[in-house]
Amino acid sequence: MAVKWSGGHSSSVLCLTVSAEGLVASGAERGELALWDGGGSAVAQLRLPGAEDVTSVVFSCRRPSTLYTAHGETISVLDVRSLQEPLQRFHVNEEEINCLSVNDTDSLLAAADDSGAIKVLDLESKKVSRSLRHSNICSSVAFRPQRPQSLVSCGLDMQVMLWNLQKVRPLWSMNLQECEMEEDSPQSAGQFFNPPLAHSLSVASCGNIFSCGAQDGKVRIFRVTGARFEHELEFQAHSLGVSQVLFMPEGYWLLSGGNDGKVLLWDLSSNVEKQQKSPAKSLHRKKAQAAACSRKDGKLNKAASNEHPGVVPKLSIEHGEKVNWLSCAEIKGSRRVLVADQSSSVSAYPLPEP
Repeated sequence: MAVKWSGGHSSSVLCLTVSAEGLVASGAERGELALWDGGGSAVAQLRLPGAEDVTSVVFSCRRPSTLYTAHGETISVLDVRSLQEPLQRFHVNEEEINCLSVNDTDSLLAAADDSGAIKVLDLESKKVSRSLRHSNICSSVAFRPQRPQSLVSCGLDMQVMLWNLQKVRPLWSMNLQECEMEEDSPQSAGQFFNPPLAHSLSVASCGNIFSCGAQDGKVRIFRVTGARFEHELEFQAHSLGVSQVLFMPEGYWLLSGGNDGKVLLWDLSSNVEKQQKSPAKSLHRKKAQAAACSRKDGKLNKAASNEHPGVVPKLSIEHGEKVNWLSCAEIKGSRRVLVADQSSSVSAYPLPEP
């Protein structure tokens, strides 16, 4: 059963983040920001200047009292020990920001926006060090752990991209529609007119495995190998679009949230580790992907599908509302998934230990 965290907002909660010290921050429509303690009590509230929707919040990795918030086209830097006027404001994006990510050395901040741009801000010089681009809305961006110059991004152009910040062009990109696998499942007809617009990314703690959730209800898993990534696994996770994916802090346990009102927990350890232990399969996998991405008689080749119908969730939560954001917090010694939806409250559900 969910425990409802109420009293922090009067509008829909759009985003969540948890600091290394266990403090939870949430952003909502109309510039609302709230801080919560582990018991679900709102300990501080602030209405940001301009009252624009707070679309992304992220804590500094090195300084857990520093909170970066995106509202409209602005990034505000706040000190959560005294939640008042922003310490700094950056206006480097031209359209509404959808996602923020800070690298684990706390030297760079990436902001993805509706124009398709990813502005990478050098936090020391306070200047844009790189401007990267998708051809449509960039919905999600994430720095890779232990690799402060490397990030991945995805967008409504159906592209997933790997970047190294020493270069302006992506090291590697993949179009989800071109590499879509034909399938015989009963859902395939319903998904035909539902292109895989990419909504959310999450990188596992190892830094080499990342997940992508898309509008076709599928979760796709990729493995970074040097300057490229490979399509490792995909499975039908939700009956509607996947709005959020989140790797838990250790291992390969993944949370997904969908427009179907479900929150699911997946244990991908056996799938991912099996591939890790079998490097000889890499060449075969590359050939399979090449075959899957080539067209034959106007149809995608079906022989080399990465579809895994046997992947089943370890936990299924019928949340009932479209999921806006997911986060994971350690509360009183046990793990909780925090869910933001169309309501003004945050829901907390218990999770099994990995």
